[in-house]
Amino acid sequence: MKVLITGGGGFIGYRLALALLKRGTLADAQGKQAAISQITLLDIAFPAQVDPRLTCVTGDLTDKALLAKLMGSDTGSVFHLASIVSGGAEADFDLGLRINLDGTRALLETCRAQARPPRYVFASTCAAFGGDLPEVVDDSTTPNPQSSYGAQKVCCEYLTTDYNRKGFIDGRSIRLPTISVRAGKPNLAASSFASGIIREPLAGVVSPCPVDPETCVWILSPSKVVDDFIHAHDLPSSAWGVNRVLNLPGITTSVKEMVDALRKIAGDQVADLVEWKPDARVQAIVKTWPARFSTARAVKLGFVADQNIEGIIGDYISEQGIKV
Repeated sequence: MKVLITGGGGFIGYRLALALLKRGTLADAQGKQAAISQITLLDIAFPAQVDPRLTCVTGDLTDKALLAKLMGSDTGSVFHLASIVSGGAEADFDLGLRINLDGTRALLETCRAQARPPRYVFASTCAAFGGDLPEVVDDSTTPNPQSSYGAQKVCCEYLTTDYNRKGFIDGRSIRLPTISVRAGKPNLAASSFASGIIREPLAGVVSPCPVDPETCVWILSPSKVVDDFIHAHDLPSSAWGVNRVLNLPGITTSVKEMVDALRKIAGDQVADLVEWKPDARVQAIVKTWPARFSTARAVKLGFVADQNIEGIIGDYISEQGIKV
C-alpha cells in the first residue's frame, strides 16, 4: 500500500510518518491490514535529518502536476495535514485561501483520478466553532467559524463529505484540539502559546504568554493525535455513516492550570519563565474557540484522549530527555 502525507515535514505529519513506519500496515479498502510499501511526504520543508525509508518531496500543494506524479495511480491512503495555520491564514487571507482551500480541492481532484477511491483523512480544527456557543459543544453543534482559518477548514470538511458521497474517496474529517506540547520552534498558529509556555521554560527560555491566565483551551497530546489519525483511517466506512466529520476527544485546561502543572513538575524557577504579555490579535482569535466539548461519538468509536495536563507535560519531558 502506498501512503501520501501532505504537511509531512511538519511536527505532527512527520510523527505520523514515523508511527506508520513502525506499525508497517494500514487497513485497505476491504478493511484488512495491508503492508505499507511506500510513504511519501509532501511539504515545503523537512527536518534536517529524515528517515531514509521515507520519500520526501518539497513542493506546493496547489501544483496539480506534482500531486498527480506523487499519487500515481495506486495510492491507497492519504492523510491531508498541510495548511496555513490560524495566525498565518488570518494575516494573509489570499495565502490561506490558496493553500487551505484551493490546495485541498487540487488534492481531492487528484484522489478522484485514482483507479480506486483512496482512504482520505482530513485534519480539520475545533476552530470550526465560534460565535454564540453553548457552554459545552457536542456533536450536534453547528460550525460557525470566526476566523479565516476556521472558515477554510469547514469548507474543506464539506468538500470531503461530498467527494465521499460521490464515491471519489473514502473520506473522513477529524477536528483537532490544540496540540500540546509541540517540540521545536514556535509557529504562526494562534495556539502556539499552548506549547510555548511549557516548551520554552523547560529549555530555560522566557516564554511570553499572549492570553490571560484564565483562558481555557481544549488540548490533546501529539502522541494521542497521531494514534487518532491512524484510528480514523482504519475505521470501516460503515462506522462513519453519512456524518464524515468528528470532534476528537481532548481535555479542558486553563493556561493557569498548565503553568501550575509545570510548576509542580519542574519547580518555580522554570514556571516563573512564563511572562504574561497580552496580545490583542492572538486573544481575538483564541477567544472565539470553544474549550469544552462532549465527544460521545468519538469515544464510542474508540478515540482516546489524555488523562490530564500533568501527564501531557510528563510525557513531553520524558520524550525529550529533559532532566527536572
